[in-house]
Amino acid sequence: MSRLLAVVYGLVVYVFFLATFLYAIGFVGNLLVPQSIDSGPAAPLTTALIVNVLLLGLFAVQHSVMARPAFKRWWTRLVPTSVERSTYVLFASAALALLLWQWRPIAEPVWTVTAPAGVAVLQGVFFLGWFVVLLSTFLINHFELFGVVQVLARFQGRQLPEPVFHTPFLYRWVRHPIYLGFLLAFWATPTMTVGHLLFAIATTGYVLIGIWLEERDLIALFGDKYRRYRAAVSMLLPMPPRG
Repeated sequence: MSRLLAVVYGLVVYVFFLATFLYAIGFVGNLLVPQSIDSGPAAPLTTALIVNVLLLGLFAVQHSVMARPAFKRWWTRLVPTSVERSTYVLFASAALALLLWQWRPIAEPVWTVTAPAGVAVLQGVFFLGWFVVLLSTFLINHFELFGVVQVLARFQGRQLPEPVFHTPFLYRWVRHPIYLGFLLAFWATPTMTVGHLLFAIATTGYVLIGIWLEERDLIALFGDKYRRYRAAVSMLLPMPPRG
């Protein structure tokens, strides 16, 4: 793949990710999108459960497998290293887009908050969660996380520096602020339906498994430096560092 083609590919993938991410905000919050977590084609309960579980499972497996170092070593025999991250983002965005497209709502309510103050608080937490997600990506280099830095570096003919362990701002108080933001956004809703609850429970389970896998990789990469960080800083509940 030529340098220019790699840049075009990386930028197109980033735009695709951004569009999917923005749609996902509306999808989870039932805001401004034609099909959301609680609206869309109806299906029998059993069918809806099977389809939704399969969609969530596909998303989780894709994210977990393609993010592992062993897979990356094999994968970069087939795709250039400079577009490996962009290709991961492409597959991840496609898995998410498929979920957003094929999700089957299960509209029976689990809880409903009608008090204006309660609704305002839950909606505020929902938007806070998405803000935390975005802020956290920029704290650790948003454009590298989504593959843009890598394709631009190849275009410019420069090598990327080796990973350096650092803990900017939120990362001093919580080890996984991105996951924290997602959990806030997924659980904070005035009307929790059965379908939304299934989504929230499944994604929470994925987050916990993802943290275990990710921290295993971080220990392999950074060794005792990350072990000390893990011992001092809370996993998901923000609080002052220990020790």
